[in-house]
Amino acid sequence: MAGTKKARAVGFNHVALEVGDVDEALAFYGKLFDFSLRGKSRDMAFIDLGDQFIALQRGRTQPADDGRHFGLVVDDKEAVRRAMADAGVEALPGPFLDFRDPWGNRIEIVGYDNIQFTKAPNVMRGMGLALEKTESAVKELAEKGMAPG
Repeated sequence: MAGTKKARAVGFNHVALEVGDVDEALAFYGKLFDFSLRGKSRDMAFIDLGDQFIALQRGRTQPADDGRHFGLVVDDKEAVRRAMADAGVEALPGPFLDFRDPWGNRIEIVGYDNIQFTKAPNVMRGMGLALEKTESAVKELAEKGMAPG
């Protein structure tokens, strides 16, 4: 089978998180983030991220995540830090802004301005955003031939 073409992974459509109760999860995440729902049923809810989404699914049974996590990109990392403090959500120890939701899902908060991740201009427009990158993030993107421009 030499020479068989493999598919190239190009990104994420969504991340699915198992939670105890969908309405409780929406209330929890609503304390930390401004978001719109893409859809909702008794057992699932979909938080819209423009061209991506987070799926919240009822039925978490496994223990809390330790190293396993995902990085959620936000427009204002410090606003999340303040919202966490207001909601009594503790940041986990370490150099990053990580927390666990009440069901043990571990999330790292990442600021859009300082990473390679980039939303296409048309998606940004549709989301009502106009975000900029730091010089170091633009340099990283430029080294890959992906600098905004």
